[in-house]
Amino acid sequence: MRTFFTRLKDRTRWSWQGVVSTWRAEYSFRTWVWANLLSAALALWLPLGDGIRALILVLGLLVLVAELLNTAIERAVDHTSTDHSELAGQAKDAASAAVALTAVATGVAWVVGIVSLL
Repeated sequence: MRTFFTRLKDRTRWSWQGVVSTWRAEYSFRTWVWANLLSAALALWLPLGDGIRALILVLGLLVLVAELLNTAIERAVDHTSTDHSELAGQAKDAASAAVALTAVATGVAWVVGIVSLL
């Protein structure tokens, strides 16, 4: 059992290091964090239903997850080679598209939530 908690502590520390590193290096991640803080505050303040509120909060977190994965892919691709590569560009574009689609899903949830208030 001790090994479990030691490993859990290590994994938690490494994960937090990834968040902090991305916060420091990636403007887009910081922008999404601030957007999510605003979104969460509004979702908690407005008289939304519990389901839509939970959906907005979870999708906001998924935008951050997508941005972390996008950053990881960009760093791995750039580490491998700085030469122009069509495949590397496609990988980076696909990761960026994942962030965009997750953000669109969050926007759709917000539209549904606002319409439900009318």
